[in-house]
Amino acid sequence: MDETMMKRIDRTMEALRSNNMAAYYVETKEEVVPLLKTLMNKGETVTHGGSVTLGECGVTELLNSGAYTYYDRSKAKTPEEIQEIYRKAYFADTFLASANAVTEGGLLYNVDGNSNRVSAILFGPKQVIFICGYNKIVKDLDEAVTRLKTIAAPKNTKRLNCETYCAKEGECLATGCDASYMCDGCKSPQRICCNYVISARQRHKDRIKVIFVGEKLGY
Repeated sequence: MDETMMKRIDRTMEALRSNNMAAYYVETKEEVVPLLKTLMNKGETVTHGGSVTLGECGVTELLNSGAYTYYDRSKAKTPEEIQEIYRKAYFADTFLASANAVTEGGLLYNVDGNSNRVSAILFGPKQVIFICGYNKIVKDLDEAVTRLKTIAAPKNTKRLNCETYCAKEGECLATGCDASYMCDGCKSPQRICCNYVISARQRHKDRIKVIFVGEKLGY
């Protein structure tokens, strides 16, 4: 990790802490699981939103270890079972996710289609733990919107086989990519950018925790 990026991570972590969110740093993805073990108690209920980063860090293997009560939507056999797991998330001890972007000013930016992830971020689980590669850090909300429209959404729609403009063209069809165009986009039935959440200063100190990793992870 070069000095300039480390200073950027430190600045972002301090801003998150000033917004009543806990912040941690590990150098490698292999260090994520040992840190998570200190933040979650054995036997507690845990679930997560869709995330490439969690898989890259071995988090799903940890959750399947038997040490936790894991609400695993991948094992659901029907849409009704998936919906039931989404609802159970609101009563979980821990909800795990990654962010679409984190600003240097200490804001978390997340956008969803089904919105089970952003709704659990807002309310329900006792704690929410984000795991983010340093590539998720942006200067401000303008850059967060740009990142979503040109990186996160196109790659996720392609991964999920969605029939959207961004999946085909590699970027949103919105004419601009700063915050003034935040909600603009396609009208596809499979659009994944439906609800937009910005987490600023929190009322409940350290309910939200952010783990930064000194590697590029996820979308």
